[in-house]
Amino acid sequence: MLQSGNVTPEREECLLPNPQDSGDMRPDLSLSSDSQEESSTMVLSSTHSLRLKYMSLGVLVLQTTSLVLTMRYSRTLKEDGPRYLASSAVVSAEVLKILACTLLVLSENNFSLRAMNQLLKEEIVNKSVETMKLAIPAGIYTLQNNLLYVALSNLDAATYQVTYQLKILTTALFSVSMLGKKLGLYQWLSLLFLMAGVTLVQWPTESEVDSEQKVLSAGSQFVGLMAVLMACVSSGFAGVYFEKILKETKQSVWVRNIQLGLFGFVFGFLGMIIYDGQRVRESGMFQGYNTITCTVVVLQALGGLVIAVVIKYADNILKGFATSLSIILSTLISYFLLEDFNPTSMFFLGAMLVIAATFLYGYKGKPTSGSAIKV
Repeated sequence: MLQSGNVTPEREECLLPNPQDSGDMRPDLSLSSDSQEESSTMVLSSTHSLRLKYMSLGVLVLQTTSLVLTMRYSRTLKEDGPRYLASSAVVSAEVLKILACTLLVLSENNFSLRAMNQLLKEEIVNKSVETMKLAIPAGIYTLQNNLLYVALSNLDAATYQVTYQLKILTTALFSVSMLGKKLGLYQWLSLLFLMAGVTLVQWPTESEVDSEQKVLSAGSQFVGLMAVLMACVSSGFAGVYFEKILKETKQSVWVRNIQLGLFGFVFGFLGMIIYDGQRVRESGMFQGYNTITCTVVVLQALGGLVIAVVIKYADNILKGFATSLSIILSTLISYFLLEDFNPTSMFFLGAMLVIAATFLYGYKGKPTSGSAIKV
């Protein structure tokens, strides 16, 4: 996890004559050219920063939407032969994540294998107590990843996207209880909007399908809802716990992700053997894998790492835009392409409340005139 923004003091430079040249009253042409170069550099820097922000917005929307839609499509696609195992996909994603983070650590050490091995040995093996602390969030993240497959097997992408925003609520509550953070008025209001919106999205509607199909649909939706709610709770706790560990120790984010990935692989592999062991022995771990499955695995493994970098350049408003656009795109694609979603007025009202809640939660009011701003 990376911090969402780095506050740097703004430089104020006064273009005053050099005291040593006070006898020379001619205009300093070099100073003028320097100021022009500095102003042009500032313009280029602001343009570059703006470009990075909009690129961040695009990447956030693309990653969030594509992962949900491809995962949903892969769980509903009808093919000959066995469907791929969700537990196997989780294990594969952890392996890919470890490899990606290892390459990033290698690049940070100027592609020196000796330096990387020494760093990993020092940070992972020699600091075994610190490493073991990550077993808890790793286990919870593994559970969460499996729950998301269950949720998207029973809920359409649009309903899942809106309901999963409850992780804002769980993260906020765990931040208050575990980190001692204080929420402002706008944040408490946003949490109320969030709960109201999700309630409206999940509100049962009358349909003209026969009673048997209606019961099956209601049961499937209940399973999906429970999976999402459990994933939200696990996501909130694991995220805050991981943030607390990062604040207590100074360590590379990529090394931390390698530690998480190692524990995640162990927990995921054990879960696969316990729950799907017989199917793995019969048809192998990679049964049912195809191009869509591999895409889901790659998005799940690299998505979090990409977002960790993107968040550095994206402020709260952009993250709110990304969430909103992702919900809208998921709704449109679910309706027109996947054809597994029929929007209702209740859904639209609930979705609007959830979108408003995401913006309101990230809103920061103007500081009072008497408050000091530290730089």
